[in-house]
Amino acid sequence: MPNYSIHPEIEKAHTLPSSFYRDIQVFETLKEKVFLKSWQWIGDESLVKLPKQVYPFTLLEGYLTEPVLLTRTEDEEIHCLTNVCTHRGNIVCHHPGSERKLVCKYHGRRFGLDGAFEHMPEFKEAENFPCASDSLHQFPLKQLGPLLFMGLDPSFNFEPVLEGMLERIGFMPLHEFRHDSQRSQDYLVNAHWSLYCDNYLEGFHIPFVHSDLNAVLDYGSYESVLYEHMNLQVGFASSAEDTFDLPEGHIDHGKNVAAYYFWVFPNMMFNFYPWGLSINVVKPISVNRTRVSFITYVYDESKIDSGAGALLDKVEREDEFVVEGVQMGINSRFYKSGRYSPKMEKGVHHFHSLLCKFLED
Repeated sequence: MPNYSIHPEIEKAHTLPSSFYRDIQVFETLKEKVFLKSWQWIGDESLVKLPKQVYPFTLLEGYLTEPVLLTRTEDEEIHCLTNVCTHRGNIVCHHPGSERKLVCKYHGRRFGLDGAFEHMPEFKEAENFPCASDSLHQFPLKQLGPLLFMGLDPSFNFEPVLEGMLERIGFMPLHEFRHDSQRSQDYLVNAHWSLYCDNYLEGFHIPFVHSDLNAVLDYGSYESVLYEHMNLQVGFASSAEDTFDLPEGHIDHGKNVAAYYFWVFPNMMFNFYPWGLSINVVKPISVNRTRVSFITYVYDESKIDSGAGALLDKVEREDEFVVEGVQMGINSRFYKSGRYSPKMEKGVHHFHSLLCKFLED
């Protein structure tokens, strides 16, 4: 396994080498070192809207491929559990719906909706049974309004991430946001997943790649704010139209903010606009193929086709074109690594530094 390092001073640093994006061993190691140890957005609380509802799903299918189960108990508590029976490893729940109990259909082992072991036939003679490991493993679960986040085995506290987001968008009525399936879709990108993140994490390319977006943003005022496991790009508008109505006391009160672009390590983007929210989840498939899921939540339908949050499909196609071009370029025998723009590529430097840190641990 190669050792990677990024100089902490961006003015002196070189980017990750091209070999990072080509190495299949590195790609597989990131699964255990980065994705297993971080957090993932998994949907919203409407998945288990009522007591006794259950919702099975697979986390990052084709990469992590972890069977997970959301439940809501009678006392309205939402739980995130492994969907694997603690007896012989069978999948416990196959379909969304309503269940009084969780019963494995292989040998009848029964659990409560909180994952606690309750009953198992033909086990009277088993010694020291049941014990804690006979209950379904419970994963940590966090919320931002109705949005749900889970960690498989997270190595960092997610609360500072949520607090950083709420500082900017806490004034928005998140529980009034409505999921819009018609505006949600997946894109297949023929590139390494982290190249897609690299591109997102800088506004440097906007004047060269996104003419429509550049027309509504004030490129000269673009701002990046770094947090420990997140960063924020503030998109300021070139005029006062199509901007947030920020309340008094807000950190950006009096400024023409068109968009808040949050990136959360390692693979999530939360793009807040005056009309609502576009979530982008970057899902690795192979070393040179990625699925990007766009999930849309609408708050104010009248604003959706204007400002920085308009033409999202066009912007995505433009991003795909350049990211796939980089994927082709890193296979060159004559490209090794580049340098960062100290002004415009702080987010990329931050991302690369985090990847190296997690790979070392």
